[in-house]
Amino acid sequence: MSDNTVFAFRDRTLKLIRHPAKHQHVSLQAWDSADELIIDHIAESQSSSLGKCIIFNDDFGALGCWYADHAPHWVSDSWISHRSLEDNLVVNGFEESLTAEGLVSAPVTATDCLAALPDKPDTVVLKIPRALALLEHQLIMLQQVITPDTRIIAGAKAKTITKNVLELFERYIGETKTSLAKKKSRLIFSTPDAAKLDAPATSPYPTRWSVRTQNGLNVSVANHANVFSRQSLDIGARFMLEHMNVTNNERVIDLGCGNGVLGLNALSLAPEARITFVDESFMALASAKLNVQENFPDALERCEFVPSNCLDAIRQRGDGGYSKVFCNPPFHQQNAITDHIAWQMFTDAKDCLARGGHLVVVGNRHLDYHIKLKRIFGGVSQLASHQKFVILNSAKR
Repeated sequence: MSDNTVFAFRDRTLKLIRHPAKHQHVSLQAWDSADELIIDHIAESQSSSLGKCIIFNDDFGALGCWYADHAPHWVSDSWISHRSLEDNLVVNGFEESLTAEGLVSAPVTATDCLAALPDKPDTVVLKIPRALALLEHQLIMLQQVITPDTRIIAGAKAKTITKNVLELFERYIGETKTSLAKKKSRLIFSTPDAAKLDAPATSPYPTRWSVRTQNGLNVSVANHANVFSRQSLDIGARFMLEHMNVTNNERVIDLGCGNGVLGLNALSLAPEARITFVDESFMALASAKLNVQENFPDALERCEFVPSNCLDAIRQRGDGGYSKVFCNPPFHQQNAITDHIAWQMFTDAKDCLARGGHLVVVGNRHLDYHIKLKRIFGGVSQLASHQKFVILNSAKR
């Protein structure tokens, strides 16, 4: 393994990868300086025992592996983070068990961000997520289970710890302080206030707004806290909605579905179509499922909601009979900007399409997706364009 997979710290060495390992860039590693600060602080504090512990937003399982002997409850919205935790526990010699849904159940108990939390934890370790709404959701969930004696330690890059972040801790937990910055990271310490715990807040999530589909139908769109473009329809999706073509006999994938708006548009055009919603965010899939239930209840039995890194899960079951894949690709993984996700989405889509099936992609002009698509599919056509975005179509020959 290359050096960027070896985490040597405080007389321990772990091998840590970012799932999928084959795409790990030489400049990226599966831990950061905030992880080191958290580990240092706990080791050097008067109470170095974690007791009953909850770990949130551990991007690639570094903290889960470090504290695996303490049997923590481990919470993440990311399927890729869950897969990274599984990979890293195995490579470091832990005997692990998985649930029927594919989440680790031992030595760490892993759940998504909508599952109930264990009551009365002694320690909460929280990496600050990219989305403030997700942090708010998690702090509101913690209000229901923590006690005034729960020790709360949060960590992140110093630039991430903004006034808004600290205000959320103050609002929902109690008095909040920060450490000095070290290696461009710092810690947050929040002391639970009994009065706040006695009157817990009600979560404002999921939030809702409405959108008009291509054929003029108004649909209500629910968005859990960590859904991309949670507050409004993003520009790329809005453009795609105007240029989708779906018929009733088709099997369609909404890849990187978010709240499922492209799949909802497909159902408005073709109520008998079979739609597979795929995302690596559990909150995205829960939002998409809720939106189908509320807007197209009769179609729910013809829809499925699949957590997956790109289309790994579909490919692994050998399913290659889809007629269309619609995709609005992300260009980041956790906090790293990368193009490997688009590459994998496009190659996976080709594997999952039937001969003559189409991948339809919307993206910023400057991302040059046409070059990737031409290389993978052998050809690409432009369906539509405006100043900022372009919609491209590639057929499987």
